[in-house]
Amino acid sequence: MSGTRERLTDTLYGLGWSTVKNLPESVAVRLGRTIADIAWKRRGAGVLRLERNYARVVPDATPERLAELSRAGMRSYLRYWMESFRLPAWSDERIRNGFTPEDVHHLTDGLASGRGVILALPHLGNWDLAGAWVTTNLQTPFTTVAERLRPETLYDRFVAYREGLGMEVLPHTGGSAFGTLARRLRDGGLVCLVADRDLSASGVEVTFFGEQARMPAGPALLAQQTGALLLPVTLWFDDSPVMRGRVHPPVEVPESGTRKERTAVMTQSLADAFATGIAAHPQDWHMLQRLWLADLDPARDPARRAAAGTAKGTA
Repeated sequence: MSGTRERLTDTLYGLGWSTVKNLPESVAVRLGRTIADIAWKRRGAGVLRLERNYARVVPDATPERLAELSRAGMRSYLRYWMESFRLPAWSDERIRNGFTPEDVHHLTDGLASGRGVILALPHLGNWDLAGAWVTTNLQTPFTTVAERLRPETLYDRFVAYREGLGMEVLPHTGGSAFGTLARRLRDGGLVCLVADRDLSASGVEVTFFGEQARMPAGPALLAQQTGALLLPVTLWFDDSPVMRGRVHPPVEVPESGTRKERTAVMTQSLADAFATGIAAHPQDWHMLQRLWLADLDPARDPARRAAAGTAKGTA
């Protein structure tokens, strides 16, 4: 990204946080829907990728149905952004009433046990609102990880925004994040991670809607290393202003196998839980990027390059 584009991106996000949060809610909803519909009609790369991803989730969908899904998906995506821009101005009552999760006892019982809890989520619904609900309604702070963005000022905006909602935010780059997360869990704390996409060489291959994809190993490794409870969470919107969600039963650590084998089994269990939520509410899955390995350019896939380098070295 060029310096000019970086500055423009930072400026646009800054306008969103400074302007949208002060709009009446009905106006913000209409604005988000209008922007979503304009983006959908332009049929840009993100919209087309969203449709290709939905085609895996709903394999019997006609082109017309996929177009309907992608339009609904863009509206859901912009709802996420409109709500996120406005969250810093929401009252505690608005946050508490803005999210209704099912089976939250898995989370509260885990926290009460003192063993630490990891919540793992896909890019469904509004995970920032779910996090704000946890810090507000449950009065429980948590630690999360954010990808470093360019420009640095934009990353700083996201960190400040999430810290303002009661979250501790660690940068994704660098090896210290895992150690800090492990310490928080050993102290009985809560860690929340968005965990449905990892195209790095360290990602774990899973079967996802019948094809191979790669997801992060972190949640499973943290659970094994610290004894923390690993809970998948799925979110969705309906026709009301209230977001819905479900805390799924714990992903257990297998009793046998190497660490790599246990990690693979646990990450597959996470993928299966994510798939149930995405299949039920595909329009709320905001995956506008490549995910499945079949869609990747082998020359730009870190895992394949690493494997090829190892094979070459062995030869």
